[in-house]
Amino acid sequence: MVKAYLRYEPALTFGVIASPESNVAYDPSGRRLLAAALDRLAAWDLKRGLPFVSFAPSSISLSLAVSCIASSPSAAVSSSIASGHADGSVRLWDAETGACEATLHGHRSAASALRFGPSGAVLASGSKDCDVILWDVVAQAGLFRLRGHRDQVTDLVFLDSGKKLVSCSKDKFIRVWDLETQHCLQIVGGHRSEIWSMDVDPSERFLVSGSADPELQVFRIRQSVEEGEDWSKWDVLKLFGEILRQSKERVANVRFNRDGSLVVCQVAGKTADIYRVLDETEAARKAKRRVNRKKEKASAKSMIAKENGTIIDPLPAQNLQNPTIIVTDVFKLFQVLRASKKICSIAFSPSNPPRGCLATLSLSLNNNMLETYSVDSEKVSKMYSVEMHGHRSDIRSVSLNSEDNLLMSTSHNAVKIWNPSTGECLRTIDSGYGLCSAFVGSRFALVGTQSGTLEIVDIASGSLTEAIEAHAGSIRSIVPIPDVDGTVGARGFVTGSADHDVKFWEYQLVQKSDNDSKQLTVTNVRTLKMTEDVLAVSISPDGKHIAVALLDCHVKVYHMDTLKPSLNLYGHKLPVLCMDISSDGALLVTGSADKNLKIWGMDFGDCHRSIFAHSDSVMDVKFVYRTHYMFSVGKDRTVKYWDADKFELLLTLEGHHAEVWCLTISSRGDFIVTGSHDRSIRRWDRTEEQLFIEEEKEKRLEETFEADLENDEYRYGQKDDAPDEGSVGVPGRKTEETVTSADAIMDALDTAEEELKRINQHKMEEQINAKAAKFQPNVIMQGHSPSDYVLNVVSSIRPNDLEQALLALPFSDALKLMSYLKEWSLVPSKVELVCRVCLVLLQTHHNQLTATPAARSLLTELKDILYCRVKECKDTIGFNLAAMDHIKELLAMRSDAPFRDAKAKLMEIKQELSKRSSRLDGDEKRKKKRKKASAES
Repeated sequence: MVKAYLRYEPALTFGVIASPESNVAYDPSGRRLLAAALDRLAAWDLKRGLPFVSFAPSSISLSLAVSCIASSPSAAVSSSIASGHADGSVRLWDAETGACEATLHGHRSAASALRFGPSGAVLASGSKDCDVILWDVVAQAGLFRLRGHRDQVTDLVFLDSGKKLVSCSKDKFIRVWDLETQHCLQIVGGHRSEIWSMDVDPSERFLVSGSADPELQVFRIRQSVEEGEDWSKWDVLKLFGEILRQSKERVANVRFNRDGSLVVCQVAGKTADIYRVLDETEAARKAKRRVNRKKEKASAKSMIAKENGTIIDPLPAQNLQNPTIIVTDVFKLFQVLRASKKICSIAFSPSNPPRGCLATLSLSLNNNMLETYSVDSEKVSKMYSVEMHGHRSDIRSVSLNSEDNLLMSTSHNAVKIWNPSTGECLRTIDSGYGLCSAFVGSRFALVGTQSGTLEIVDIASGSLTEAIEAHAGSIRSIVPIPDVDGTVGARGFVTGSADHDVKFWEYQLVQKSDNDSKQLTVTNVRTLKMTEDVLAVSISPDGKHIAVALLDCHVKVYHMDTLKPSLNLYGHKLPVLCMDISSDGALLVTGSADKNLKIWGMDFGDCHRSIFAHSDSVMDVKFVYRTHYMFSVGKDRTVKYWDADKFELLLTLEGHHAEVWCLTISSRGDFIVTGSHDRSIRRWDRTEEQLFIEEEKEKRLEETFEADLENDEYRYGQKDDAPDEGSVGVPGRKTEETVTSADAIMDALDTAEEELKRINQHKMEEQINAKAAKFQPNVIMQGHSPSDYVLNVVSSIRPNDLEQALLALPFSDALKLMSYLKEWSLVPSKVELVCRVCLVLLQTHHNQLTATPAARSLLTELKDILYCRVKECKDTIGFNLAAMDHIKELLAMRSDAPFRDAKAKLMEIKQELSKRSSRLDGDEKRKKKRKKASAES
């Protein structure tokens, strides 16, 4: 009988606040900050320091990290948040519910830039594949692809109410695209290195771009073409000047605030320069002062020169009333923000800043933190910080207590206690660089540090009670000694260190004073001297044997009572980094830097099997209690589930984005917890779903085959290394979903054709024989007519996959599909779908359709019908818009209407208050003058 196992699946991920690979952005409301956490998104409430909404799709490959985020300027659009991923896909999210609205496939590599249009209905995405794709957010489909850049697209900006798009790239060029005619208007050079970011102020006066050059380039934006001017010679961007930067590092982000009065330049370091953008009046005043100072200096020099008898050339005549404004007259260095760690991304809050502040600036740091600063006229001060929910560095050890309700994790400077069920951080205790850890009951914990210090932590009070200089080298293992009755850690524990010592310790409870509670302390009772660095220690569950892994690739097994050698295990080519003994004491498994797992018998020390387990070093391995099943983790980012009796791989769990350092298993084996270099802690739960070894092998082979097929498409296909200048392409790309959709359409067409033949045959039989049998429809069609059945199949395809699915249809099936369009156009809600299908098929099969006599009559009918139907829909939409405008005007006439112009009313109130204050000031001045005159008299 085939043996069945229970499957483990990902259940919870926590510990990551902000990924360094992605940017941060505010949600449409401006109250919460969006930050990517590896493969997920979270909207953080900065005041409370808690995540408000978590954005996690139901089905996603967990290895696809979020690479960029964008938020819509208008909250009216349902899909108001977009995220770009490492596979090039773009996902649309609902900001309130956190639900994934759509997944758009178009890019062939990671998405690198996202930007919503001013209305929020259009989204532009740039990628490492050098392409820019425009997406219709409402229809959840691609519009077109813009080709022209020779390297990764780094940033995007909309201009002219969304009619133009500006893109910058690592190819050192900025391109301006006309989205109505879908062509490149202008190519802007000037940068000497890769352009990393750019932004435009809300009034669209200036565009600022930054690269590794020591200057920021500022461009003036030309709003319109004068009459009689040739539009082909029209330059949208004109260089205004250059701003000398303070830092020598490359520019990472350039962003304007909500009113355009400030612009921040964040570099790939710890600083961000904030510049003040002066309006036209202030800039003209500053230009006048600059010209006057220059004139005064020139006159002073000429006076000195005249005294010395020399002649100096006079300055060129300048208009002192209207001097020429240069870039330094508009952009003025205002503040310099210095963070404690390297800044990864910045974002200005779109909401109104607090009273007395000019703007609110949030940033993410590369040590897994979010910080928010207030910018005022005097300084930049920190307002909020989000840091409790994650470690500042990678996680080196995880351990569970005996009840499995507390989880401890260690990193380079802190110990954190978590609730493994919810992922909530309960305690944060400052400590040294913790390499290993263990619980002592549920009140105390032990941490072994890199410096050789053994730290005792009081979990209840969240404090470090004692630090003992236990070893001269780093402590690599802390293993509790099981008691005779099976109680783990009741007798004490063992530590293994790089100073060649294995030390045995016993617990003691000490009460320092009558008022204090008892505190835990430890004493060293025995020491086992080794010849090499100790890398791992393991004790058999019966407490009779202790296994020690050394730097010389050997594993030595000793008797616990006498410390005499029992076994010497050798065979690994590189040092053993981890090991564990099964609960029955029969098997010992070792994991090494040579990527292998070896399973040994504890009776004779023979190697049962050597398994090539991971594609990189094996970092930790553990047996499930009371079984011979085991889990291993490695630097290849995977978690693997094994049967040590059959030496078979049962399951591979993928999800971590960096090396997996450690793992721990619950006492019942119902879940495991892993810690990684990506700062995430993941919990994997055992489910009731069964898995079989053969099925898993077939599934892995299919996944490998499909991955090879997808790679071969670009490996052997024609590559566009140098695309046409400003060319336009199809927005989508061929995926597994589009191939499946094309197959579904072809199957539906064949089924409908067979059903039509059966219906016609049955009608003929009824004419011949009046008592013919009752017609039995096809069960697959679920009671629909052939036309409705095909329509339901086509309608069920995602809008973004429809075009690619239609492109995969052969001409014969395309002709069959077009024969149904006439009937479908009578359904009012399907007119848009019919027009889209018809347009794609006409563009794809134009030559064959014009050469096929049978298709001419069909095309002639469709031309008249579709034109009329589209005109009807257009008239209906226009009528509804006019009605809504009329209702808006009626409501605006009411005093309590919500559509009143509140801004105009506010301006009136401000003007009245200013007039009143000026009158009061005038009255006070006159009173002072009278008092002064009376006093003098």
